[in-house]
Amino acid sequence: MQTHFTLAQLADPHIEESNKILRACVHCGFCTATCPTYVLLGDELDSPRGRIYLIKDMLEQGRPATADVVKHVDRCLSCLSCMTTCPSGVHYMHLVDHARAHIEKTYRRPLMERLLRGLLAAILPDPLRFRRALLWSKLGRPFIPYFERFGLKPVAAMLRLAPRRVPPARPLNAPTTFSPEGLRRGRVALLEGCAGSVLQPSINEATIRLLNRCKIEVVIPPAVGCCGSLVHHMGREEEALDQARANVDAWIREIDGEGLDAIVINASGCGTTVKDYGFMLRSDPAYAGKAARVAAITRDVCEYAATLELPDPVEPRPLTVAYHAACSLQHGQKIVRQPKELLSKAGFVVKDIPEGHLCCGSAGTYNILHSDIATELRDRKIARIEQIRPDVIAAGNIGCITQIASGTDIPVIHPIELIDWAAGGPRPEGVPEEVRLMPPKSSAAAPHAAELIGSS
Repeated sequence: MQTHFTLAQLADPHIEESNKILRACVHCGFCTATCPTYVLLGDELDSPRGRIYLIKDMLEQGRPATADVVKHVDRCLSCLSCMTTCPSGVHYMHLVDHARAHIEKTYRRPLMERLLRGLLAAILPDPLRFRRALLWSKLGRPFIPYFERFGLKPVAAMLRLAPRRVPPARPLNAPTTFSPEGLRRGRVALLEGCAGSVLQPSINEATIRLLNRCKIEVVIPPAVGCCGSLVHHMGREEEALDQARANVDAWIREIDGEGLDAIVINASGCGTTVKDYGFMLRSDPAYAGKAARVAAITRDVCEYAATLELPDPVEPRPLTVAYHAACSLQHGQKIVRQPKELLSKAGFVVKDIPEGHLCCGSAGTYNILHSDIATELRDRKIARIEQIRPDVIAAGNIGCITQIASGTDIPVIHPIELIDWAAGGPRPEGVPEEVRLMPPKSSAAAPHAAELIGSS
């Protein structure tokens, strides 16, 4: 794609990077076939190619964002399916992130939008505030129809997504270092996460148990907070960078102290952002090098677990698992086979979901801010899942787990919880009690030992 930025514009490192990305695009349109919003809406401006044209024009002209540009950029889920499809290697993620930051600086949203987005940015990255908000949500649930009637769909969406039961909080004096019995073979830092630590702390617990069984010490540095992804994707760039810097400082202290083999993350949306810290902080001389070091050792929990010698399954389990590949994992981090291989080795029957490349509609705050589109994508995803009749659904991102679970009675569980269960951990909540363990090494176990469909 031909661009016409001035030399003065190209002196801005953000414009320079976006110029490189724009020039890589060859207008082929392959991205339209895998873009969820284009598949649903059929509008060229709601495809990556259409948004690229809008962003190019906005940045080249150096003008404030218009309402039309904001509408179509806001509708982007940042699922990054287009990046998997693109034959030219267009780094759409960095381009749309730049566009969102430009929108946040130059466009004044309507008052209610500003209030809602500010509320989300203040509550969701803070586990204590988030927990309190969830506990209060039960009072607002009866008013959902009224919120919808008076044009407050995002509030209604938040209340619908809120769980009816909030797991108890981790004690304030809980240990931050979890050491294995016997000889330590490695040491990692675990990102507890914001929403995940409140909505489903069992994921962190299963992660720690499994890694400890593998003789890996797990540390949770107390100064680590939100990864910054939520505000980053809302265009609130300075807030995101401040959160990233705080995490980099905390992790570097561990790296330069007792040392870390990896920074392990079990929410793939967070992992995609942390792996991008080196790029996000590239222009900060005080943090560029440190951020690159952090990004270089960041691993998704299944990515890291695949490098370990995991315990043999206690007993095979005759359970069919539909593997939902979170967009941030398959498209953002290019991790596809490891979760399925781990589940298969643990004795589960693993099946891919038709249209697995399409987003479930979660996408951070998308299922709140654009609930109509998100719900349509969720229902489409669940319909495809039901085609394969699974016992449970495995998903490696808390956003996907919450989104899919809001529309189905099929249990939605993180892969690491299932793997931990197979290795001797507790039965994950939601797994049907009627599922019985099979006798080990029996002839009946053979058909269930490891069926892996579509493991590429």
